[in-house]
This record gives sequence, structure tokens and C-alpha cells, in this order.
Amino acid sequence: MEFVILNNGIKMPILGYGVYQVSNEECERCVLDAVSVGYRLIDTAQAYGNEEAVGNAVKKCGVARDELFITTKVWVSNGGYEKAKKSLRESLSKLQTDYIDLVLIHQPFNDYYGTYRAMEEAYKEGWLRAIGVSNFYPDRLVDLCRFVEVKPAVNQVETHVFQQQKKAREYMDKYGVQHESWGPFAEGRKDFFTNPVLVEIGKKYNKSAAQVALRFLVQSNVVVIPKSTHKDRMEQNFDVFDFTLSTDDMTAIQKLDEGESLFFSHYDPATVEMITGLHR
Repeated sequence: MEFVILNNGIKMPILGYGVYQVSNEECERCVLDAVSVGYRLIDTAQAYGNEEAVGNAVKKCGVARDELFITTKVWVSNGGYEKAKKSLRESLSKLQTDYIDLVLIHQPFNDYYGTYRAMEEAYKEGWLRAIGVSNFYPDRLVDLCRFVEVKPAVNQVETHVFQQQKKAREYMDKYGVQHESWGPFAEGRKDFFTNPVLVEIGKKYNKSAAQVALRFLVQSNVVVIPKSTHKDRMEQNFDVFDFTLSTDDMTAIQKLDEGESLFFSHYDPATVEMITGLHR
């Protein structure tokens, strides 16, 4: 496993397992499978409804807690200092742990400054090891970085070969914020798994298009959290540390970037209405 060092000195695995859209009933088995494969970073969220299952798996997996890196996220409906503070304690309880390695603000809506103050407080108290944000566009990220006490350690944003977040990455690097990807396979959109550029590069290394896509992000120093409910696919996703893409390969993949989301835009009022209307 390779690691990144966050801006507060914490070591974070560069490859993890995400449990978005994994049911609470199935999630415990999936996380146990992932840990057995070798994953040590597990990414969940209040909105996913499966923090309890992650906590059960962490208790049962047989791996020391300090070898695991657990991430969760505060949902929009828990925004603001008081609600966020309460929800953080609830997440801690559901995860059945004494501390959480990383907590992110899930979306830049509601009183996210109040939410961040609650996270800063928990960070200073020592039961959050790192804090950050998710889905923050560069303008919001810069605003936050300029006015908080504890700089965000991570920004988790949609990142894949078709949306490489080049402009956003400039500002993450400028402010010392680690780039983390959600949706590294673009959820299969645009014939992702049969993309001719990825497939052809994969043939040189005896790797799949998915493995090439993950390797591209890892080599770009982007933390990735691919999700699968199948153990054999988890193993394939984990098997990306025994080859290195050439400069030509990296350039060819960089050219796939279209610079736009395949999912949503926070600049679209209807999208904001939809996201802020979800009470989890």
C-alpha cells in the first residue's frame, strides 16, 4: 500500500474502499471482505445509512484499529454547529470507535461554517484525527481555507479520467489540501470500462481498463475509494501497485479529460434544491 501525508502529518492510504450505495444489510460483509483483501481505508457517510455496518465490521475484522483509516461525512441536514456536533457523536457511536480518522462536510450547503467549527472543536479535542470537505468547488474551498483555524486536510470530489479536476487541483495544491476522488470509474458512464485508450494501455501491462484508470489517479497522487460488492473485483481494484504507467500513457489519459461533471453541477439551482431537500 502507498500512502499520502495530510497537511497535519497524518498518514492516509492512497487506495481505499467506498461504501456508497451499499445497503446496511450487505455492507458489513463487504467491509469484512475488503479488509481481508488488504484495504485499510474505509469511506462511509451519514447519508449512506451504513455507519453501523462499518462499525460492526471494524469490530469483527481482527485488524487493529490503529491500522484502519475510517472516514465519514456530515450530511446537509446536520449542518450548523449544534446539529453537526450532535451528529458527530452519533457517527462515533455508530462506528463503535473512540475516534474517527477523517470527517468531511459532505456538501457545501446549509451552515457549513458552523459544521466546520464543530469539526474543528472535535479535532482539537482529539477524537477526529483530520477534517476536510467533499464536493467543494474551488471558489468555496478557497473561501473556507481563508477563514478557518484548521485548514481542510482533504477535498473529496468527483474525479475520473473524463473529469480530472485540473483547475480544482491547482487550488487544492496551493492550499495544501489532499485531492481525493469519488466515482473513479464514473459509475460506468461513457462506456468507461471499454474505453479504447484505457483498454489499449491495459494490454501492455496485462491490466483492465479499470485498473489503468485507478493507477492513473494513484500516480497523480489522488486518493481513490472504488466501490464493489464483489470480492474478486475488490481484489482487482487493489491490484494496482505492481506496474507504473509511462509518461506517454499518462499523457494519453490526460487527454481524455472533458473538464465537466458527468453527474451534477452545484451551479444548477435545481440540483441544489434536490441535494438540500434530501434529509437523511
